[in-house]
Amino acid sequence: MPNKITYYAVVNGHTTIDKPYGLVRRLEHDDGPEDETLRKDFSWEFTPAIVEWKHGDLSYELVEVSHEQASKILKYFREKWGPFGQPLDA
Repeated sequence: MPNKITYYAVVNGHTTIDKPYGLVRRLEHDDGPEDETLRKDFSWEFTPAIVEWKHGDLSYELVEVSHEQASKILKYFREKWGPFGQPLDA
């Protein structure tokens, strides 16, 4: 179980925090962070996006969002992609 979860909305010039391009999260574990991106089947998979963004190597911007905002983003994607998702912390 992670000690902390930090969510980021993936945005660019055509998207906003309310309607982002994607959603990523960083899970803080005792042995280091684990970064994941939300997939269209509402599962989470590894992503290098946060590390790339911190090094300036990502073409999208990541904006840290609260757990509440991440839940709203997940709802937005359920409406956009269909209602077959899992709970945010699954």
